[in-house]
Amino acid sequence: MKYIFFFCLISLHVIGQTPAVPFDAHTWVPPYQLTIPDQWGVERIAFPIEFAPEIPYKGTEDLRFAPGWAKPESDDYWSYTFLWWLEGSPTIDATTLQENLKAYYSGLVGRNISGRNIPADKVIPTNAVIKKIKATANGETAYVGTIRMLDYMAQRPMTLQCSITIKPCKDQNRTAVFVALSPKLPNHPIWKELTNIKDSFKCSK
Repeated sequence: MKYIFFFCLISLHVIGQTPAVPFDAHTWVPPYQLTIPDQWGVERIAFPIEFAPEIPYKGTEDLRFAPGWAKPESDDYWSYTFLWWLEGSPTIDATTLQENLKAYYSGLVGRNISGRNIPADKVIPTNAVIKKIKATANGETAYVGTIRMLDYMAQRPMTLQCSITIKPCKDQNRTAVFVALSPKLPNHPIWKELTNIKDSFKCSK
């Protein structure tokens, strides 16, 4: 009997130490709908985000980059969106969005400073200002704001205009946080493209 008991203990120990399957962005199939416009780039990463581990969510980030995102001469430079597909129903408001976006962009800039040899006198503090603008009949909540940061590609200060929509996906026990960003003001045509991506989102396929 003692040998059977000892075997059970070993089995429980091994099962408890089995590592989680690592996230593979190349094979992961999103359970939701979100369009990929022609010539736009795609990137997918899992939480915790490597450059902003203090953001406390579990889930996936799904990004869409405008064709000229990394080209300073392009009219859609630094224009992109990302979807946070989050587990459960975390509390999200203007304060948490400000904190998490500040952490996100501080980390993003920070990991590029040494790799791009950016002089210390060019580095500026990252700041996010977010405010709630409306709640819709279908349960979505909308926010707008700005993110002041160092454009590490051009090595100069930049302000990103920011639009955020939060949609509960209760049947999937998920929360969708859609963030659209561009240095262009909201009346620029790029915002129609960013909005079209947002409007393509559906909680399930």
